Amino acid sequence: MSRWAWWTALALAVSAFRLCHSGILWPEETLPLAAAAQILHGRDLYREVWFDKPPLAPLLCLLWGAQTGWPLRLAGALYVLAAAFFVGRLAGTLWGEREGRFASALAAFYLTFWLPAAVIPLASDLLMLAPHAAAVWLAVSGRGFLAGLAAGIAFQSNPKGLLVLAACMLFQRRRIQPILTGFVLPSAAVVIWLAARGALDDYYRQVWQLGATYARDTFLQAPLAEGIFRTGNWAGFHAALWMGAVWFWRRESGTLRLRFAIWTALSLSAAALGLRFFPRYYFLPLVPLTVAGARGLALLDRRKAALAALALLVPLVRFGPRYALLAADLAAGREHAWRDLALDGDSRRAAALIREGAQPGETLFVWGYRPELYVYTRLPAASRFLECQPLTGVFADRHLFETRVSDAELAQQSRRELLAARPTWIVDGLSPINPALAMDRHPELRSWLACYRLQASTAFTRIYRRR
Repeated sequence: MSRWAWWTALALAVSAFRLCHSGILWPEETLPLAAAAQILHGRDLYREVWFDKPPLAPLLCLLWGAQTGWPLRLAGALYVLAAAFFVGRLAGTLWGEREGRFASALAAFYLTFWLPAAVIPLASDLLMLAPHAAAVWLAVSGRGFLAGLAAGIAFQSNPKGLLVLAACMLFQRRRIQPILTGFVLPSAAVVIWLAARGALDDYYRQVWQLGATYARDTFLQAPLAEGIFRTGNWAGFHAALWMGAVWFWRRESGTLRLRFAIWTALSLSAAALGLRFFPRYYFLPLVPLTVAGARGLALLDRRKAALAALALLVPLVRFGPRYALLAADLAAGREHAWRDLALDGDSRRAAALIREGAQPGETLFVWGYRPELYVYTRLPAASRFLECQPLTGVFADRHLFETRVSDAELAQQSRRELLAARPTWIVDGLSPINPALAMDRHPELRSWLACYRLQASTAFTRIYRRR
C-alpha cells in the first residue's frame, strides 16, 4: 500500500470512530471548552477566567470556536493522526518504514480502543502526547532546538511536560543547550502574554499553587495498592505493546535499549504523580511503549506475532461495540442510553431549559463541576469561576462523595469574590448529588442566594433565576 493510501485509510478510520462521540462531552474536555467560550466573550484567561492548567488546551479550542459536535471530534481526529505521525516518524527514523507504520497504527488503535473518557477528550494529558513524540523524534534526528520547542509546547499543556524535556536530553546529550533554549521559548512567550494582560499572579496561583495542593492531597486510601492495580489493568489492555517491547529489549543491545528502558520508567513515573493513577495519566508512557513495541512486533516470528495480534482483540472487543451503539443512536436520532453519560445528558436538558428563557446579555453561574453548561448555553459567565472547586476548597475528584476541604483560605477568598457577581441564572449541579456541599451551607452566600427563585430542575440540577 502506498504511503498516501495508508494515511488516507488511517484518517478515515480515526475520523469515523471519533465522530461517534459527536453528541457527547466528556468531563475532561468541558473546562477547556468553557474557558475558550469565555475568551470568545472577551475575557482574559486566569485574570477573568479561572483555569487550573497551563493555557494550551483552551487556546487550542479557539481554533474551532469552542464548538461541540463534529468540529470538536474532527479536531480530535486530526490530533490523533498528528500523534500517530510523530510516533511513526520516531520509529521510522530509528529503524525503518515498516516499524514506522506499525507504530503509527498502534498509536491510532490505542487512542481509539481504550477508556472513552480518557482517549476521546482533547484535554491536558492527551495534548502532551503528540509534542512528546515529536520532541523525542527531533532529538533523535539531531535537531535539538526544535526538540526543546516541542517539549516546551508539551509543558504548556501539562507540567508533566518536564519529563518530555528529560527524555529529549536522554536521547541527545550533546545538544542540551539548544534543547533548553527551545524549551524556554514557549514559556517565555506565555509569561510575556500573561504579564501584558495583568494575569501573571493569577496564573501562578491557579496553575502552580493550587496544582501543588492537588498533587499532595490524594483521595485514595491505599494509593500504592491502587496504583499497582490500575497499572496492571492498563498493562493488560496494552498487552500487545508490552509483548513487543519485551521482545525489543531482549533483541536490542547497546545504549538504545538502556535509553528506552529509562525513558519508559521515567514516563511511567508520571502516572504516580499526585498518587491518583487516573487512566489519562498513562498517556506519557504510551509513547515509548508504542515505539519499542512496534520494533519488537516487527522482529517477532509468525507464531509470536499471531499471539500479539490476539492480544489486540482484548481492547477491540471491550471498547469496539460501544462505537457501533453510539453510531446507531446518532443515525436514529435518539439519546444515548449509557450510564457514563448521565451527567452530560442532564446538563444538556438543563441548558435547553435555560435557553428557552434566557435573554441577550444575561449571565450564568454554575455551582459544581459542570462547565459544559457554559458551552451548551453559550452564556457569558457572571464571575471568573466556571466551577466550584476554588469556592468549596474540595477537589472535583472527590466532591460528589466527600466534604474534606483541601484549601480553606482559597475557598473563603473565592466566596467573598463571588458575592460581587450578579448572575441572571444560577445552576446548582452539586447539591442534588452531595447535599453536604450545598451553597446555603456557607453563611456568606445565604443572603446572596435569597435574591434567586427556583425556576426549574432536572434529575441532577436546580435552576435559579434572579428575582
